[in-house]
Amino acid sequence: MKSSDYIINFLSKNKVTHVFEVCGGAITHLLDSMYGRKDIAAVSMHHEQAAAFAAEGYSRASGNIGVAMATSGPGATNLITGIGSAFFDSTATLFITGQVNTYEFKFKKPIRQKGFQEADIVSIVRPIVKEAHLIDKPEKIVKNLRKAFYTAKSGRPGPVLLDIPMDIQRFNLPYKRADKVYNLKYINSRPSSKAISQIIRLLSIASRPVIISGGGVGISGARQELLLLLRKTGIPVVASLMGLDSCPHDIANYCGMLGTYGNRYANLTVANSDLVLALGTRLDTRQTGTVSSTFARGAKLIHIDIDQFELNNKIKADIGLVCDVKLFLAALNKSLTKYNKARILPWISKTLEFECKYRSWVNQEGNNIAPNLFMHILSGFLPSDAIVCLDVGQHQMWAGQSLELKEKQMLITQGGMASMGSSLPMAIGASFAQPNRPVVVITGDGGFQLNIQELETLRCHNLPVKIILLNNKGYGMIRQFQRQYFGSRFQSTVKGYSQPDFKKVVSAFGIPASRVEGIASLKSKLKELFKSNKPEFLEVMIGKNNLVLPKLAVNRPIEDQDPQLSFNELKSNMFIKALPRVANSYDRKKNKKKNIR
Repeated sequence: MKSSDYIINFLSKNKVTHVFEVCGGAITHLLDSMYGRKDIAAVSMHHEQAAAFAAEGYSRASGNIGVAMATSGPGATNLITGIGSAFFDSTATLFITGQVNTYEFKFKKPIRQKGFQEADIVSIVRPIVKEAHLIDKPEKIVKNLRKAFYTAKSGRPGPVLLDIPMDIQRFNLPYKRADKVYNLKYINSRPSSKAISQIIRLLSIASRPVIISGGGVGISGARQELLLLLRKTGIPVVASLMGLDSCPHDIANYCGMLGTYGNRYANLTVANSDLVLALGTRLDTRQTGTVSSTFARGAKLIHIDIDQFELNNKIKADIGLVCDVKLFLAALNKSLTKYNKARILPWISKTLEFECKYRSWVNQEGNNIAPNLFMHILSGFLPSDAIVCLDVGQHQMWAGQSLELKEKQMLITQGGMASMGSSLPMAIGASFAQPNRPVVVITGDGGFQLNIQELETLRCHNLPVKIILLNNKGYGMIRQFQRQYFGSRFQSTVKGYSQPDFKKVVSAFGIPASRVEGIASLKSKLKELFKSNKPEFLEVMIGKNNLVLPKLAVNRPIEDQDPQLSFNELKSNMFIKALPRVANSYDRKKNKKKNIR
């Protein structure tokens, strides 16, 4: 069997249905091995970065490996941003790059390049993959393929890269069929009964417990286990950005998104807790604030994560378990036969009071479209099983604050790499993984232009993807940063920034496009958008000066977001002692003549 045939057969045998690629000379054998097949298809993207993002979306939506391929040299290096995203956000992916023939590869020779379009992609990507291998001998193909699948999915998932020279691709292997990777075995990732007993004891005596649900809940497939625990105990739950879809938002104990741009009521809930159960989250500074010692300072911390290096990395845990979140929650639910909900009813009432006082959206007067209210309204029109692919920018935070997700809906976005322009290609990958589910892109005018070429991929395959673009005519998040720290000198966010007429551009690709400029016609436009199962585009015009608020400034505890509450109001919200306000360097410059408490 030809090596390239073996590789494609292997992917198909392991339930990969689509491979995202941009053609090139160094992968022509692999592309030819997919020609005319019914069990696996090549999806030709229009930039390798987009192919990598599509593989990410495919993996997140399917729960299986996402695969992207690119030719040697520039094709391989164009994958790097997507590889990094898969690494930082723990997405199981396989990247296959073509390489020059082994007899053209420089290996250890002290020259820059020997073969045409030769680049040592393995060395380049090693810091951002779980493994990377140059397959320089035919006998390495079988072992490295099987290992790649296992490595990408096991433990904390992530990307693996295989670099395959052309002469290895065309080699005739002595095999008649491809192999299959067996189910993963969980090694040392189950919690001990002693640890579960300790955690149950802490839960039983806590008066103000809270659960932080991170991206690891969805990655481990633990949504139902988490929902069972929430219904059983009534414990308030907040979500990280990557954990937004880990539980439905219409349950009584959901308390919003935590963090720098989180809901004020979510931050107050965590700040006042006496026990934090953190599930599958890194507890990075976007969640804890820049001074981690102020985070949940009156609480004991139980931290569950599959990655041992994330435990005690930023905040020391009272109990830290290296464990698969799904296995942990299954064990906890099994052992937690009794829980006294009545004891935490006053705490639950207080968290509901926080939410009522500091809701992220309000009904508005006038015809301008307020972004947070838009997300609330959009929530009522999203199909019940929609997959939402969220780009990076202000709209990402507005959605995190105000989009209300239901039990069967999924949200796919980027956290660690946070690449603008990722949502459209991720949506393409998600749509191929779940062809019967509607997919919705929420993007901004800046990010949309970075992979706008993939409109052609969308049109070519007639995918049921709806694109909603919030247009504030600039890079809003950076503009907000410039407003706060750079005296409103909007270099490259206003001065130097430009955009086309998106409605005309999208229409030129053969995709129906419309625009809405006021709240009066918004609901009718959204209703019309979701009538069909064909690709469509809706541009939503919003003001240039909309800010993401609340927002946490540096050196402040998470409960003290901008716009700051009066100190008396802050104190009235606190079960624990409110910290004195200390001006940071920006505050001191801004308020030279003011007395800051």
